[in-house]
Amino acid sequence: MFTGLVETVGRVRSIKRGAASSVLSIEAPAIMQGVRIGDSIATNGVCLTATRVDDAGFCADVMHETLQRSSLGALSAGSTVNLERAMPANGRFGGHIVSGHIDGTGRITSTRRDDVAVWYDIEAPEAITRYVVEKGSIAIDGVSLTVARVSENGFSISMIPHTADVTALGRKRAGDIVNLECDIIGKYVERLLSSGRASPVTKPHTSDCASKAQSMLTTEFLASNGFF
Repeated sequence: MFTGLVETVGRVRSIKRGAASSVLSIEAPAIMQGVRIGDSIATNGVCLTATRVDDAGFCADVMHETLQRSSLGALSAGSTVNLERAMPANGRFGGHIVSGHIDGTGRITSTRRDDVAVWYDIEAPEAITRYVVEKGSIAIDGVSLTVARVSENGFSISMIPHTADVTALGRKRAGDIVNLECDIIGKYVERLLSSGRASPVTKPHTSDCASKAQSMLTTEFLASNGFF
């Protein structure tokens, strides 16, 4: 699990492309202390497994599915990427729950300055925007950000100077493709609502009344308990 708080910006050293997969070599000396083979590192928001490590960086395999669903396939030697190691159990939770399993990509349609902040307008498909809510959280290239506005075909965020300075996102321009991961809580709620029924709650050797106990998760139940 990640938090969306980028630790450092790395640089792609090389890419070895296969028939339907790739091997990324990424230079990232700032975060390599303590990193071992098998550790998870979010790379532009995509959870990758380190397969080789040295003091200067790491290598990771990128499978066909990941290349199809993310912007990693467009990287080249010299590209900059946002990097975050998996959150330690005793770490501070400063962003939001980020799995590193992106939902898809969006396209930056425009950027504009608003005093010290920079607005990014991002176009995304309905399969993604259905989970985007104003003032909710979204991970863009692995950066935890607050949704400022939602439009018919996308959304907008307002980025503070610090975020622009310490992430590769601050270097993105109109036309660039970005990885998007929606808040996972909304997806779980939708899944439960679509099934119409949560898993039965049962215990062995219970009474007849207890054995009939079931949990019903409906729109009416959520509304009556303050979720809408």
